Amino acid sequence: MLIPIGHLGATPILAAPLPPEGRCPAPLEPRPLRDLLGLVHDEELGCASRAVQLLEFDRANRFCGRCGSRALPSPVEHARVCTSCGATVYPRISPAVIVLVSRGNECLLARSPRFPPGMYSAIAGFVEPGETAEHAVERELAEECGVRVRALRYAGSQPWPFPHSLMLGFHGEDAGGELRVDGVEVEAAGWFHRDRLPALPSPGSIARRLIEEFAVGRQ
Repeated sequence: MLIPIGHLGATPILAAPLPPEGRCPAPLEPRPLRDLLGLVHDEELGCASRAVQLLEFDRANRFCGRCGSRALPSPVEHARVCTSCGATVYPRISPAVIVLVSRGNECLLARSPRFPPGMYSAIAGFVEPGETAEHAVERELAEECGVRVRALRYAGSQPWPFPHSLMLGFHGEDAGGELRVDGVEVEAAGWFHRDRLPALPSPGSIARRLIEEFAVGRQ
């Protein structure tokens, strides 16, 4: 099944699932979405991101979560409609936050156990029910690193289709607290001088953008 996802210039773009064996028609070859970060333009990355999220939505919502009956694609919008009770389900977006905290010429970076060896990034986490984005930033910093923050400034957003998030980026300033890691989400953290940064996330990611803005003094 082909899913229309918009246009790239004047060219209509359709999303198509891979065949069951996971092979693309020659001469195409499958690439993980993360591999495209920093390699393609934002418009192309946006199309790929949208395609991945809509295909995953269709795959994961073939049956109604309310009554268990078959759910079919809506003919008028990106949604699936139950053939029995009529419930309509839309693609899910999970808001997440990411923040780069600065302290003079230093910034707070941390590494997850899931990161490649030596790589550090800004602190990130999901917004929980009932929270504002700002409260989520404060909670994630306190839980994962024991750090408080002040002077939060919104810096931008990025669709993050792993699998269905919208990442909201912030800059902030250190407001004290004893640096300590939770040992679960974060295995190491530290203050890094803007001229002596560790290995960083992929170019094109909002994490890399926040760090580079700090490094050149634009934040």
